[in-house]
Order: sequence, then C-alpha cells, then structure tokens
Amino acid sequence: MTEKNKTNVLIDGRNFTVIGNGSEEYVHRLAAYVDRKIKEMTSKNDRLSSSMAATLAALNISDELYKSMKELEILKSKSKTPMENYENILEQLKDIKKKNEELEMDCNIYKDELLDMRRENERLNKEVESYTQALKLKEKELQDSQNMIKKLQDKIYDSQIQLIESKKELEEALRLYDKEKNIFSKEEV
Repeated sequence: MTEKNKTNVLIDGRNFTVIGNGSEEYVHRLAAYVDRKIKEMTSKNDRLSSSMAATLAALNISDELYKSMKELEILKSKSKTPMENYENILEQLKDIKKKNEELEMDCNIYKDELLDMRRENERLNKEVESYTQALKLKEKELQDSQNMIKKLQDKIYDSQIQLIESKKELEEALRLYDKEKNIFSKEEV
C-alpha cells in the first residue's frame, strides 16, 4: 500500500491539510490553481461570498475538466486508428527498409559498373588518341609521298619534254644525215 502524504496549503486565505498520494509540490500547484480561480471570481464580482466564489470557481474548474476530458476522448479516438495500424505500419516500414537495402545494393552495383565504364572509356580515349596521332603521322607521310610523287611526275614530264626534244633533234640529225648521205650517194653515181 502506498504511503499517503499530508500537505498544508492556503486557499482563499484559509489553511487546509490535504492527505493524498501526490507529492507536496503537486498538491501546492493544485491549491494555487484553485486559489487563483476563486480570486478571479471575486475580482469580477466583489459582492460574492467565499462559498459562492468557491462554488463558481469549482464550476469553472469542472467546465475546464469536462472540456479537457472531451478533448482527451477526441484525441483517444483520433489516436485509435493509428495505433490499430501500428503493426501494419511497422510491416510496411520493414518492407520499405528491405527495398531500400536492395536499392542501395543495386546502386552500388551501378556505381561499380559506372566506374568500370569510365575506366574503359579512358582506355578507349587513350586508344583513340593513339590512333589519331598515328593517323596524323600517316597523313603527313601521305602528304610527303604525294609531294614526292608530284616532284617525280614533274621530273618525268621534264624528262619526256627533253626526250621529245632529243627525239626531234635526233630525227633532225637523221634527216640531215640522210640528206647528206643522199647527197654523197648522188655524187658517186
């Protein structure tokens, strides 16, 4: 059995001894509240007797209690549905956590794949750069070869012109030779 406490309080100028389970501090707060309510009643109407002020204060306190109880009932009613759904919500939370873990694992896999792709991309970029440099070298060699071919074609052209001129000179020389030969052969006859 719990021990009862005796507490002396002052309400509306009178001493009372209250016996109960509450702490002294709690009983003093209750007494101060009741005292304040009685003083409110007397401050509004100074013709009220002590008992009338106490009765009106008790009525106001009862009104507050009734409204608080009604509000408590409403809150209990509102909290009933979430409490009934608590197990369901916990189950949903577990499912969501599990799905979140799966998504995190998928995310890590995708991160690894992305990292591998970036490395492969870097390797391919280096390879492309290497091929690009090799292509530039080949293009330069091709250009040099084309320049060489042009020079050789120009030399061939010049040689052909010289050959044609030499041919003409040879033909002219042969014609002159034939002409002189004919002249000499006519003289002999």
